[in-house]
Amino acid sequence: MFDVLLQVAAAMNAGLAVTVAPHHLTMSTQEAADLLRISRTTLVRLLENGAIPFEKPSRHRKVRLDDLLEYRRRQRHAADLAFADMVADTERLGLYDVSPDETRAALKAARSKAEG
Repeated sequence: MFDVLLQVAAAMNAGLAVTVAPHHLTMSTQEAADLLRISRTTLVRLLENGAIPFEKPSRHRKVRLDDLLEYRRRQRHAADLAFADMVADTERLGLYDVSPDETRAALKAARSKAEG
């Protein structure tokens, strides 16, 4: 527990926002959207598409914090895999061996060809 408090204190000292909450906590759609740094409309679309589970005990949707954290973990994992694929493709194509000037010239030529 002491180590956790030290991490919280260090984060706060660095100017970062810190929230300590139980994982079973439920949040409003606006709070959930704010946590994920997306619009509420986008969050509702994710909820309705089944990407994130939610409850609707009344008129308003409620989202569990642990479900939001799991969604964020899956999204970060997918982004990491996509990045690894991009790096592998770049290595396979030998693009790391090309100078930046050659790359700029090739892009300029491709753009000119596409426009004209």
